[in-house]
Amino acid sequence: MPADAADERLRSHVHPPDWVNPEPRARYHLVVVGGGTAGLVSAMGAAGLGARVALVEREMLGGDCLVTGCVPSKAILRSARAAADARRAEAIGVRVTGVEADFAAVMRRMRERRADISPHDSAARLRSAGVDVYFGDGRFTSASTLEVGGRTLRFKRAVIATGGRPAIPPIPGLTAVPYLTNETIFGLNERPRRLAVIGAGPIGCELAQAFARLGSVVTLIDQAAQVLPQEDPDAAAIVARALAADGVSLVLQAGVTEVRHGSERIVVRLDPGAREIECDQLLVAVGRTPNIERLDLPAAGVAADKAGVTVDDRLRTSNPRIFAAGDVCSPFKFTHAADAAARIVEIHPYAHRSGSALRSRRRS
Repeated sequence: MPADAADERLRSHVHPPDWVNPEPRARYHLVVVGGGTAGLVSAMGAAGLGARVALVEREMLGGDCLVTGCVPSKAILRSARAAADARRAEAIGVRVTGVEADFAAVMRRMRERRADISPHDSAARLRSAGVDVYFGDGRFTSASTLEVGGRTLRFKRAVIATGGRPAIPPIPGLTAVPYLTNETIFGLNERPRRLAVIGAGPIGCELAQAFARLGSVVTLIDQAAQVLPQEDPDAAAIVARALAADGVSLVLQAGVTEVRHGSERIVVRLDPGAREIECDQLLVAVGRTPNIERLDLPAAGVAADKAGVTVDDRLRTSNPRIFAAGDVCSPFKFTHAADAAARIVEIHPYAHRSGSALRSRRRS
């Protein structure tokens, strides 16, 4: 991320540079691995029920939602909507001329809003709620222990909430060009004159529309026959019409066969027809990959596959001590779904010390 004042303020809350990991307790009722939405809800909920809780985060608390997802994207969408409304104001009797988005100011506002919200996901807030916060890579060393920063955390129960990261398709030449993902696009300060987006899912559609409204020439590419391929065709058609109305060029039923450097541009080659699209920036938004490689799941007896951690209907893994929640195990990779999953884990009667507190909560 750019080293501006807002991002320094963000980091001071969600990964303080002077943070010292605490000494582990003898045994935790719950150890949460991952400080995104699912992890934060699990940790705060369990601590509120009186459990001894530790939370391990390798990067920044708040996860995708705060840092590279919901908060920054919606801040940009708000600015883009204002620009679109101004351009269309004449339809309701208001004449506005010379509408131009100040892209650098839009991105600066986004970072300021992100920093403003960050205290709610901060290490200090977790600590004040009774959660022991550890920064570093966590990995399982047995069915009931996890190591982080040279310290061993012993637990009665654990929750894996390590989320996911952008999936990168094996397109020839892609790794040789400076492509963007949702983890890097919010670091832009200059508006791309031409933006190509590979992937017409939720991330691709919302950012394609936002950048088009902010003044970029946007091409949205997908091999499916519609935008939002997982959604109802009638709903997807409404979205497609809205994107086209904002100037987004839709290229559907087209596979990307090659990406390469052109003359000071990135060239995207499509099939069928060997059509080529030139752009200044390329956004890859084709899905998510679960973050499980560093956890040493076999040491804990936790089964997983390429889709993520394997769980049952109660979100319990193959190790009955360990649960999972959020993008690392769910096909519904959205913040509200991660929140709901964490609440399923949170009310499990064996995850926490205080059965009476659970019964009281259920009655309320």
